[in-house]
Amino acid sequence: MNLTLLVWRQENAQDKGRLETYQANDINEDMSFLEMLDVVNEDLVKKGIKPIHFDHDCREGICGACSLVINGIPHGGKKGCTTCELRMRNFKNGDTITIEPFRAKAFPVIKDLMVDRSALDRVMYAGGFVSVNTGGTPDANAIPIQKDVAETAMDAAACIGCGACVAACKNASAMLFVSAKVGHLATLPQGKVEARERVRIMVTQMDAEGFGNCTNYYECEAVCPKEISIKFIAKLNRERMKAVVAR
Repeated sequence: MNLTLLVWRQENAQDKGRLETYQANDINEDMSFLEMLDVVNEDLVKKGIKPIHFDHDCREGICGACSLVINGIPHGGKKGCTTCELRMRNFKNGDTITIEPFRAKAFPVIKDLMVDRSALDRVMYAGGFVSVNTGGTPDANAIPIQKDVAETAMDAAACIGCGACVAACKNASAMLFVSAKVGHLATLPQGKVEARERVRIMVTQMDAEGFGNCTNYYECEAVCPKEISIKFIAKLNRERMKAVVAR
């Protein structure tokens, strides 16, 4: 298939940036979206044009690095799918595809389609952990956990920290990301000891990074490649209220 790409090009965070038009020719429909960009970049290099910078790592839907907005939707809009898992068969021959970076105050552009998402890391550094002296590795079943509790924790732990929720939200809110991390630990007995302090610190850091607040439009849940439920935001708010009352 042959496609027309409108790609965002920007030298750095200070550059104004612009959309530039490129052709993607002889694209195999079984290629992933990133493989298609690889083909385009090879052609640009042959022509002496700077390749398009975009972020990637595992290309298996695990790392969350493939942060692209495709036709206005983070990761392209296919349910439960990251950009690297998106196949070109989801497009038609002759289509025009607009490709932009994740846009948020907390995600400054590094170059072209690459953004700095280290703000999410700093939220995790602030409190997304359990403080224990592990010693020897304990048996996995040393602490009995109910099946429904374990499954809820695993649902939250599925978050890969890609930032699609931030890019989709009109307020650039990171509430779904933070709530998944808080919900994962606050659900398990190992995390309950520090639950109140954890939510206070992580929410404070989230605000300091410049993320907006949640206004319940559910865009975050709609674009999340791991389909994290909005229910975790409600749990985050409950945990935060407990922390406020306790203080």
